[in-house]
Amino acid sequence: MKIILMQDMEKLGLKNDVITVKTGYARNYLIPKGYAVQASDSVLKMHNENLKQRAHKEEKIRQEAEKLAQKLADIKLVIGAKVSSAGKIFGSVNTIQLAEALNEKGFEIDRKNIILGEDAIKEIGNYKAVIKLHRDVRVDIDFEVVAE
Repeated sequence: MKIILMQDMEKLGLKNDVITVKTGYARNYLIPKGYAVQASDSVLKMHNENLKQRAHKEEKIRQEAEKLAQKLADIKLVIGAKVSSAGKIFGSVNTIQLAEALNEKGFEIDRKNIILGEDAIKEIGNYKAVIKLHRDVRVDIDFEVVAE
């Protein structure tokens, strides 16, 4: 069944994507929850017209995201954590701490837009994270976890 996504869905697609999924999944989950609408001919026509009108706005937003990505590429973050004598962190470093560190540097990035290579960082050292600024713009940032 062809559907139009109404919001970003991990492992399915992004908002306004036209995708094909199994009928039961669409009718029993995506459509009732409001995550998607069925893509009939008339809905597709309206959808395409709306996309044409939004294209200009999207381009402007993408350019702003690219400018922000250039600024973020030069940043080196240092995150402090309480550490045992063996170098293990009490707890872990996750996207919340990264978002707070970026906020202190003057960048307001939602923690949901930060992707860590590992689920949780439990040792001191140097790591990389990916920040999604736009559907087409992603930036890698380096950060270091140090003992407090």
